[in-house]
Amino acid sequence: MQQVLNSNIHSVAKKNDLSDEEVESMLKNQGSQILNINLNQVKRLGIDEIALVKGQGNYLAVLVDLDTHKPIEIVNSRRMEEIRKVLRGWGVQILEQIEEVSIELWLPYKNLVEELMPNANITADRFHVMKQVNDELDAMRKAEKRAAMSLENKSEKERILEGLNKSKYSFIKNEDSLNAQQKEKLKSAQEVSPILAKMHKLKEEFRDIFESTISWGDSIIKLLDWMHDALSCFPKSIGTMVRWFGEIVGYFDGRTTSGTVEGINHKLKLIKRLGYGFRNFSNFRLRSLLNWHFSINSP
Repeated sequence: MQQVLNSNIHSVAKKNDLSDEEVESMLKNQGSQILNINLNQVKRLGIDEIALVKGQGNYLAVLVDLDTHKPIEIVNSRRMEEIRKVLRGWGVQILEQIEEVSIELWLPYKNLVEELMPNANITADRFHVMKQVNDELDAMRKAEKRAAMSLENKSEKERILEGLNKSKYSFIKNEDSLNAQQKEKLKSAQEVSPILAKMHKLKEEFRDIFESTISWGDSIIKLLDWMHDALSCFPKSIGTMVRWFGEIVGYFDGRTTSGTVEGINHKLKLIKRLGYGFRNFSNFRLRSLLNWHFSINSP
């Protein structure tokens, strides 16, 4: 099992002079004994998703214990009936002990939590809120490029396009994470597009609100002020924030985030991409959960 977790079924089978099926059978047998995950201590839950096949709309739901930073279940769909079935299988006692659930901005998740976890506060994951702002900023970047392409003045057209080309990540990455080349590209793009310069400044101010350590009340005041100032630049994002305001400001209570979930999803994508010799969902689920719950010293 340890070899498989660090490699894949086919390589391990070849190394040990076994068939793929024999290794897979051993893994399933041991996994069924080990994957008896204790849910009695789960208080804070994160719900997110991962695309089974990128671009085809097939998603798996990932349920994460935000305190242990481990996935506790992977569901073979993000359809509510499938997730509801899994959650109900945990039992009423487990569901009623959950105090907080961090979700992306998707209404079916909110409705499901309200239905099954009556004692849970629902928090909108700040990374998904930030994505709304970044997406709107990037949409304006594309619009500015299209506008430049239609200019009749050739020198002006080339000047603007040179500033905007390959500037996407300079705009949407955290400014303090940019390398020297990206900072230079950001500066060039801001010089040729005042609206993008303004939106980038607002984007950074928005991020600062969620990363500061000011009080709950001050954070909400700052967010409301930002929404007022940003309305003309980010109308779509502001509309989303108005609809989800209670869940978004819920972040300021305990500053709960699904950043852990994002890290887990990155690793799940790696497992999926490499294949690890698994040909169906149950094997993928087993391999994935074992990555966090298996120890070579397990009984």
